[in-house]
Amino acid sequence: MTHHEVEKYRKPIRILHWIHSGAFVLLFLTGLVLFIPGLGFLAEDSWTRIIHRIGAAIFVVIPIIYLVINPASVGRGLKLAFTWNKDDIGWLKAAPRYYFLGDESGMPPQGEMNTGQKMWWFIVVMFGVLFVITGVTMAFFKTSAPAALLQWVVFIHDVSFIVSGAMLFVHIYLGVFHPLMTDAWSAITGGKVSAEYARKHHGKWYAEVTKGKE
Repeated sequence: MTHHEVEKYRKPIRILHWIHSGAFVLLFLTGLVLFIPGLGFLAEDSWTRIIHRIGAAIFVVIPIIYLVINPASVGRGLKLAFTWNKDDIGWLKAAPRYYFLGDESGMPPQGEMNTGQKMWWFIVVMFGVLFVITGVTMAFFKTSAPAALLQWVVFIHDVSFIVSGAMLFVHIYLGVFHPLMTDAWSAITGGKVSAEYARKHHGKWYAEVTKGKE
């Protein structure tokens, strides 16, 4: 690592991200087949349901394994994601002008996890829990649970699918295609970002990690 780069994500976090993201995409695609009636022919012989359940198992098991191996990292990530302050409110106010017009004058300096990333964490954690609860209910209690309860379970599962699916596309666009997020892709593939990118997008965090080094 040169003095022009800083490490943003360690290798274990990157591995967790890609495996978990792959499982989520697998769930999204197979869920889309089950969700849209016109794609029902793709679910013949129930192969999509089998793949959906395999993806669900990976989606649940991998974070648990990481939690057991590195509980401190998980706790720290959750603390960062669910700790909001005035800078987060400022980010929400300034974000439309920044992302649509390129005006960064109103963007407050951010920590290791900016407000947009906190929102994504919130989506993943909250809807992930709903996916697991509703998915388990539909998979194992379909014949024994009351019909009214199953209707609510299916409804919540579908709403979670729609919201998290929409946010997945936003996440991919910002991480891969948006012209202002130049180092987002390299951060999650190689773990490093340029010093310039770190200063612009995670100013408070960059000041912390480089204190006494520059």
